[in-house]
Amino acid sequence: MNDSSSSPGRLLRLAWEKEAIAVPGVFDALVAKMAERLGFSAIYLSGAALSASTGVPDVGLLSITEFVERARAITQATSLPLLCDADTGFGEALNVERTVRLFESAGVAGIHLEDQEMPKRCGHLSGKQLVERDVMASKIRAAVAARKDAHFVIVARTDARSVTDFDDAVQRAQAYLAAGADAIFPEALENKEEFAAFARQVQAPLLANMTEFGKSPNLDFEDLARMGYRMVLYPLSAYRTALKSAQLTLMDIKSRGHQRDRIPQMLTRAELYDLLQYKDYEERDRKYFG
Repeated sequence: MNDSSSSPGRLLRLAWEKEAIAVPGVFDALVAKMAERLGFSAIYLSGAALSASTGVPDVGLLSITEFVERARAITQATSLPLLCDADTGFGEALNVERTVRLFESAGVAGIHLEDQEMPKRCGHLSGKQLVERDVMASKIRAAVAARKDAHFVIVARTDARSVTDFDDAVQRAQAYLAAGADAIFPEALENKEEFAAFARQVQAPLLANMTEFGKSPNLDFEDLARMGYRMVLYPLSAYRTALKSAQLTLMDIKSRGHQRDRIPQMLTRAELYDLLQYKDYEERDRKYFG
């Protein structure tokens, strides 16, 4: 068991215990570096962003290996604790054991597991199906038992609100806490009143998902913090913005024959090299050659 102050899971817990934290989604190591420089306390790897970056929808097509490889690249680039989407755990309880061990070995601070059946769906789309409450509880127990570091964070996500009803989401959350979950992620709550009611009824560290274009309203961070949410997730905000910018730039090149009008919105060469710590690499290279 790792009780070191440098444990990623411990850093994540300390961050949300100190104050409510905004947790931006980062889709690669360079965006993780940006988040660290801007002063965020934690970052997130979204399964939807990872799937989209490989050209496929978020329906459980990617393997645990693909998730862990991207996570490892991010944790090597930043000291911020990384929370990862682990979908349904990539299988049943015994598979969840391996999932936890692989993410933990990659330097991840924690994962969230969801109570959907496979094939899973984006949490804000229709067509989802839930596993039985006891099945999800068994996955939580397996995750808790598998971690080597007691600080590694196990977040239980429930998609019940948009499949059954709000009360089932509350009851499932309480069952998952009893199974050992460290925090609860209620997906796709439909209005501000539901976010507040959930926080009153579920006494645990809570995560609010402020994704765009979904079933949930985009509430202010401070409002969610006052309700009691300790983590507020922005899983795809930077990614969607980057994709739109890329699309507009490509359109200019295709239709206008140049990209000059997009240059003011670009990261400059100097800014990119600074983010990459290019100068440090050059200095080390010169030193090694004497």
